[in-house]
Amino acid sequence: MPSKPPGPTPSQSRFQVDLVAEAAGAADDKTPSSDASAAAPEAPSSDPAVSGEEAKGRFRVVNFADPTGEGSVASPEAAPTEGMQNGDTVMSETSLHSSTGGQHHYHYDTHTNTYYLRTFGHNTIDAVPNIDFYRQTAAPLGEKLTRPTLSELHDELDKEPFEDGFANGDELTPAEEAAAKEAAESKGVVKFGWIKGVLVRCMLNIWGVMLFIRMSWIVGQAGIALACVIVAMATVVTTITGLSTSAIATNGFVKGGGAYYLISRSLGPEFGGSIGLIFAFANAVAVAMYVVGFAETVVELLGIDAVMTDEINDIRIIGTITIIILLGISVAGMEWEAKAQIFLLVVLITAIFNYFIGSFIPVKSKEAKGFMGYDASIMWENIGPDFRGETFFSVFAIFFPAATGILAGANISGDLADPQMAIPKGTLLAILITGIVYLGVAVSTGSCILRDASGNVNDTISSQFMANCSTAACKFGYDFSTCKNEDTCRYGLHRDFQVMSLVSGFGPIITAGIFSATLSSALASLVSAPKVFQALCKDNIYPGLQMFAKGYGKNNEPLRGYILTFGIALAFILIAELNTIAPIISNFFLASYALINFSVFHASLANSPGWRPSFKYYNMWVSLAGAILCCGVMFVINWAAALLTNVIVMALYIYVSHKKPDVNWGSSTQALTYHQALTHTLHLSGVEDHVKNFRPQCLVMTGYPNSRPALLDLVHSFTKNVGLMICGHIRTGYRRPNFKELATDQARYQRWLLKNETKAFYTPVFAEDLKQGSQYLLQAAGLGRLKPNTLVLGFKNDWRDGDMMNVETYISMIHDAFDFQFGAVILRLKEGLDVSHIQGQDESLSSQEKPSGMKDVIVSIDTSKDSDADSSKPSSKATSLQNSPARSPTVPLNVSDQRLLEASQQFQKKQGKGTVDVWWLFDDGGLTLLIPYLLTNKKRWKECKIRVFIGGKINRIDHDRRAMATLLSKFRIDFSDITLHTLNILHNSFEEMIEPYRLKEDDMEQEAAERLKNSEPWRITDNELELYRTKTHRQIRLNELLKEHSSTANLIVISLPLARKGAVSSALYMAWLEALSKDLPPILLVRGNHQSVLTFYS
Repeated sequence: MPSKPPGPTPSQSRFQVDLVAEAAGAADDKTPSSDASAAAPEAPSSDPAVSGEEAKGRFRVVNFADPTGEGSVASPEAAPTEGMQNGDTVMSETSLHSSTGGQHHYHYDTHTNTYYLRTFGHNTIDAVPNIDFYRQTAAPLGEKLTRPTLSELHDELDKEPFEDGFANGDELTPAEEAAAKEAAESKGVVKFGWIKGVLVRCMLNIWGVMLFIRMSWIVGQAGIALACVIVAMATVVTTITGLSTSAIATNGFVKGGGAYYLISRSLGPEFGGSIGLIFAFANAVAVAMYVVGFAETVVELLGIDAVMTDEINDIRIIGTITIIILLGISVAGMEWEAKAQIFLLVVLITAIFNYFIGSFIPVKSKEAKGFMGYDASIMWENIGPDFRGETFFSVFAIFFPAATGILAGANISGDLADPQMAIPKGTLLAILITGIVYLGVAVSTGSCILRDASGNVNDTISSQFMANCSTAACKFGYDFSTCKNEDTCRYGLHRDFQVMSLVSGFGPIITAGIFSATLSSALASLVSAPKVFQALCKDNIYPGLQMFAKGYGKNNEPLRGYILTFGIALAFILIAELNTIAPIISNFFLASYALINFSVFHASLANSPGWRPSFKYYNMWVSLAGAILCCGVMFVINWAAALLTNVIVMALYIYVSHKKPDVNWGSSTQALTYHQALTHTLHLSGVEDHVKNFRPQCLVMTGYPNSRPALLDLVHSFTKNVGLMICGHIRTGYRRPNFKELATDQARYQRWLLKNETKAFYTPVFAEDLKQGSQYLLQAAGLGRLKPNTLVLGFKNDWRDGDMMNVETYISMIHDAFDFQFGAVILRLKEGLDVSHIQGQDESLSSQEKPSGMKDVIVSIDTSKDSDADSSKPSSKATSLQNSPARSPTVPLNVSDQRLLEASQQFQKKQGKGTVDVWWLFDDGGLTLLIPYLLTNKKRWKECKIRVFIGGKINRIDHDRRAMATLLSKFRIDFSDITLHTLNILHNSFEEMIEPYRLKEDDMEQEAAERLKNSEPWRITDNELELYRTKTHRQIRLNELLKEHSSTANLIVISLPLARKGAVSSALYMAWLEALSKDLPPILLVRGNHQSVLTFYS
């Protein structure tokens, strides 16, 4: 058994780590060849000793000196020996020890950025687990290594190596890269531990002015019992938030930005961005609030004699001087600021002790002012409430801001040595200590100070009234009832805000405590605001604020942010009346607390595998209760301010949602969306389809989505927000399929669809030929109930030019669709559909989406211009032209291309007043009628009227028209006109078109005819031609009628003629479609699967 690895093993770890030691028999492996990384370029081996299939002249080989055979390599300090150098490869000087204790020496090839790894004493490229593989690029904590890609380990040796990409979701935004670079550069950065960084900060921020100036007044109003309830309620809210903060802070590495970072990485940029801005602003205004509190105290101390101008202006002057000094301390750097904080904490704690010691020393001279020393009767008298002009909730609203400040430590998360340990420990301990002190002060002041006292030593009680006197003051020989009744008392809990200085052992220390509490809170907020704002600006969520992201010095100080915060705070100091602003700040803080709690609930609800905080003492329902409590408290404190806060948060949320910042932080919103989509899709699969809920779910054979815009736009018009649309793309060719490229294409074109606001999925497949590919898609596209039920094709305009086997394939796709119970839809534009050969069409895609050096598939099939059937052909055209610089995009297009381009964009425009002509000749379940109805519901087609044409006999025209009108009105489909046509005239102009495709079996021997039919199954036999003559004539007659009645329609929708499989040859069927649809406006040939898609039942 190998010895246990050095280093701490976490007790709660569920994984046991054992080190596997390789036997020392590796000396037999005499060949010093290494299975090097496949990313190395082809280069002849520079070492003749190298052998083995591994080194087929494609790898640069590193010769590892291994004298012992145990895998030991010269120590990092020693200079590499002769044998270590080989060609232009030098061993790296560092040797990394993986956290499991296994030695993991990596060698760095200076030319190709390839890591050669030495594992278990053998030279292999396969790597053991290592923390450095999981880092983001150039992370502050160490260097990122790239683990060998699957291609490097798995692909054949003669294949081209793939470009290495990031694993999904690991890409860094430019902002994060910049931050990482700065972090890598800044050596000797000051980082704080949990006491200095979190505990001290939180305690200073929570103990505000309230402790010395308002706590005694709260006890006077609410009584000891309710004052304790108020403190407890506030502490419950902050404790729950503290637990939630701890959970988020321990779920992965925390960078700078405090509350903003925690919320944005958890709930996504929308909530994070709105709260970040509000939180930074609230901190900036809080600076002003604390500084004004300080200035007021100074002005009070100076008294009436030392007034410079008048009281308000004095507060402004003192406040301005104070904030300039605080700014100086902050800008001097975090180290100075931390030293100032510790000094202030010492003063504050001294002041608290000073009060408690003083409360045990009764002084006769203080009795007239209401301080009698501890006494049960005083405590009993003060235990109940005595509200004067206040209510429980108004008193709570005044106290609650004193409990905020729990995020002071989290806000400088970027400056903590180990935020994951420091934030939970420091924050929760600070909440506990400050809560106990608040409770102690409440009980203590209530037990030794009267509510009302005149301060007049002569207000003693005469002996005859002694019997009638029931107040606690009588016990000590005082009677303050006169001043209480006349409302002239100047001392006591109710009247004197400075009563704690009166009680304390040495009054001035309390004043120093007040100064310390205000200045430390101001300083903490002055540091928090720019740090949060800097993190927000780095993420570039609000484009205009990028300039504030810049940091200076080794600690990356946000100097510009400090100046901005200083400006905001100064503006509010000049108002000097902060009673109006205080509740808004409290609301801003509470909004962030509510969202932090909600983040934890949301992440737990989404059940994402990435949510696994190491802090275990949280509960999703407690966090939800905390979020609701925070919202409740917001409205209790000031409902108007709460409404304003909510409106601001929502406005910012909507703005960020609309801007869609290009960030992906793996937020719980994404996780929950996935979770809900999965649940609903599964739930949907258990429900039987119902005719009322039928939606056309289209599999559209577009090829590359941007190669047939008209097809994409038209189908999107009737599937958008109604049904599913899948852009199918069959890629064929004799080359071996490159699946990695297929995956990158898939991601790229899906992005293109999203960018163009097309609600569709792009699904490419590799197949031997088109027929096989279409069968793959018909069978496998979609998921559960979200499966296509209608196949949409472009009409094959060039069917007479190319190989007739392509027509055979094309028609077989339609037959396959009917076999799979799909409906079929064919779109024909007389100009054609495929625009991929027109230069400049794909510029937008190639310039924005195409990574450099991407190789395109050139398929070896004839690529004639209008092959709308073959959805792989455009790929060869489009993509080969994208990369060929031969033609410049400014070359003028020829006339036919110009027409094609205009036609391809006709469905992107508003259609205006026109008609959609529906030739509903055969009942296919109603799809022929449903598609035009859905289309005319859309904004672009809104003004078009539906005209319905039906076929029938001459003697029943009126009857059939009435029947159709009744049917349409029952289906609740608006129509403007119904026309009936008879289809019984014969025509003979068809012969010339089909002449080249006839078998003419009567002119040859039977055997020869059969052989020809087998080899060319698309040929039309004389027998078949005779058999279907009437049907043929019907298509020709219909074309005439269409030209006569629908030549001005915006779109014609007509029933697609059916051909019996095996009986009608593909050439004849293609000729029917050609005869029916030639020289017409855009025409959609539709055939449902003969199951009802319309119903008139409710």
